[in-house]
Amino acid sequence: MFVFPNPPPAVAFSLGPLDVRWYGLMYLLGLLVAWQGLRWTSTHRAHIKISHEEIDDLIFYCAVGLIVGGRVGYMIFYGFDMLARDPLAMFKVWQGGMSFHGGLLGGIIGLYLFSKKMAIPAILIFDFVAPWVPPGLFFGRIGNFLNGELWGAVASENIWWAVVVNGMPRHPSQLYEAVLEGAILFSLLQFLTRRDRPKYFISGCFLLGYAVARMSVEFVRLPDIHLNPSTGGYLAFDWLTMGQALSLPMAVVGIIMIYYSAKLR
Repeated sequence: MFVFPNPPPAVAFSLGPLDVRWYGLMYLLGLLVAWQGLRWTSTHRAHIKISHEEIDDLIFYCAVGLIVGGRVGYMIFYGFDMLARDPLAMFKVWQGGMSFHGGLLGGIIGLYLFSKKMAIPAILIFDFVAPWVPPGLFFGRIGNFLNGELWGAVASENIWWAVVVNGMPRHPSQLYEAVLEGAILFSLLQFLTRRDRPKYFISGCFLLGYAVARMSVEFVRLPDIHLNPSTGGYLAFDWLTMGQALSLPMAVVGIIMIYYSAKLR
């Protein structure tokens, strides 16, 4: 078993008094891969006319929405009590706290605003971008691992891939998510986009694929205990986590979009 270092190797390197953290680098790497991937798609597979310069603007809109939405979403979904006590906590980003679901909503808003600027139907932009979101999820989860956060439940000593954290073997749930939400979902979407698909289909597959992956891993990932200390962090039924509650609507919307896309064939 791999013994996770204590303290975690969260800092990649330092530039004088400035610490450059792995998590921030992973965010940047995810955006860079998406940027280059969208440029490639615009040349080889895109169903919409969009230039490389316009993709630069798209990435900017998406990045701003992702960062703002991720922070706002975290404070609303996971830190509302803190926000109620101290509204300025919203701006204390150095204390950490980003939510994927909030970042997704923020990114969608950013892409919608970009689509209005370009006078392109928003769903075409969503279908264009969706296949290049999973690499960001992959790198983001690697960042979670390096930060030593979001660990899984205690694992059996017979599980050779478990990670020893403070003397206790645990499921590396961050790596599970990196594989499922990142590598596998990316491979699936790239395969599906090899031929023309009706509108809504790719976006629906992304939403459903992410939701299934996230809800599955949540069964071995430690819940956020501060949300409901009396139940160990579960919201209901002694198993429903916040991550599952937020992912379930994604699955429903994804199924609806896939169903609707079949009507457009």
